[in-house]
Amino acid sequence: MNVLEPYMDLILSVVYLVGVLMFLTIFALLAVWLERKVSAHLQDRLGPMMTGGWHGWSQTIADALKLILKEDIIPAVADRKLFRLAPYLVFIGSLAGFAVLPFAHNLIGSDINIGVYYVIAITSLVVIGILMAGWASNNKWALYGAMRAAAQMVSYEIPVALSLLIPVLMAGTMSMQTIVQNQAGGFWNWYVFQSIPFSLVAFVIYFWASLAEVNRTPFDIPEAESELVAGFHVEYSGMRFAVFFLAEYGNMFVVSAIAATVFLGGWHAPFTFLDFIPGPIWFIGKSMGLVLVQLWLRWTLPRLRVDQLMHVCWKIFLPFSFANLLLVGLWVVLKG
Repeated sequence: MNVLEPYMDLILSVVYLVGVLMFLTIFALLAVWLERKVSAHLQDRLGPMMTGGWHGWSQTIADALKLILKEDIIPAVADRKLFRLAPYLVFIGSLAGFAVLPFAHNLIGSDINIGVYYVIAITSLVVIGILMAGWASNNKWALYGAMRAAAQMVSYEIPVALSLLIPVLMAGTMSMQTIVQNQAGGFWNWYVFQSIPFSLVAFVIYFWASLAEVNRTPFDIPEAESELVAGFHVEYSGMRFAVFFLAEYGNMFVVSAIAATVFLGGWHAPFTFLDFIPGPIWFIGKSMGLVLVQLWLRWTLPRLRVDQLMHVCWKIFLPFSFANLLLVGLWVVLKG
């Protein structure tokens, strides 16, 4: 027997974790670079196009080095233990979501039979980390931003979860890999195009509610720099701020990847004659397409007020989500 065989599960887990960390770091740098380019093109900004060499390619690398080298400052009146722990708790909540993302038919961290439930539950750790950061900073602006974030994220988790139940009902399983496999055979088999208009409405509600989950415009109220001086992470600097930053962009990819998995066919090609292209390329391409939409919306739409944000959740998204779930359930029963 191979001496490494008893440890193969551990070795594979470590390899997958290292791979995800490398992917997340590269994705964050790429997303920041893309965000600069999207803002430059949409708003005719010259800076992101000219600083940092040709087409501003090196500015993002310089910013990453600056964050690594900056002094790590902890306020004298802060709760030092919680202050240190908060960014890593937020990062863990984001990183753990990658465990059930099916990048290909044979490339997934863990194909558990409650994958959708797991990803909704584990990403809720982010709320606890954000509250911890605001409280531990001993700063009224940070605490106000953290309370806004908690209220926003907890509220929007409900329409997100209800929208994800639509493909779960249609597939009859919570396994992310099985949901993708049920969408094989072309884009017309993707769940976003099944039981129209209900599945399409679920996709739209999920995508917009996920913007509030990751604090993106027009729902970036917890980080409203004009009101809260950057919100819950106002007292953070250096690498601790970079961890928050990395987790935010990681969450952007996770929510986009979930949408690509349960609504857009995951790693399947839109046409069967394109199946020769590897699954991870399709999966990452679909996810990055939704990330680009998030970037586009940030530099196009204004920020909502707090009362408008809650109105959209409780009086628009929530009733539509419940009605949608009921109608899809009826459709599944009649079809079956």
